[in-house]
Amino acid sequence: MDDSDDLDVCRQVAFRAAQRDCGATAEVLVVVEELLKDEAEYEFAVTLLENLQNLVSHDLDMFRSPDEMCRLLGPRSAICWDTVTGFWAEVATWRVGTGAPLESATTLLGVQNESLRMLLWTANRTLPTGEKLGIADAVRYEKAVGSPIPGFSHIAVALRISGQGGPLTR
Repeated sequence: MDDSDDLDVCRQVAFRAAQRDCGATAEVLVVVEELLKDEAEYEFAVTLLENLQNLVSHDLDMFRSPDEMCRLLGPRSAICWDTVTGFWAEVATWRVGTGAPLESATTLLGVQNESLRMLLWTANRTLPTGEKLGIADAVRYEKAVGSPIPGFSHIAVALRISGQGGPLTR
């Protein structure tokens, strides 16, 4: 699989596993727990968990809540989930501190095309204020502050999305 396929697999699996009617969510999270044991699979697993977090942040009826997802996490996944949550809280604080206004998530959540929705909803998260943050905010934060998630870089992910980076570590 090339790197764009890995990113697409993460999006697709997360989009399905986050849905309330998915009967395999717990099984997907068991696989993520196993992947987190292997350093070579870490980036893939973090990407999948981050996509799940982004989806459930939108507070849409079609997706499980963050609390529902947390109850299904294994110990490694729970630590990773909390690390990703902390990272995005830092991005939000930094972004507000720059003085640039955040955009509402309303337009993002109104996208009707399913493929575009999957891409946008997994790459962005809705804050409790109804505003959104996305991968571009994470990249700018990492460049300005130099604090990525340990073992995971949004800059590297953005480069892969644009076809300029190497494969996910798998």
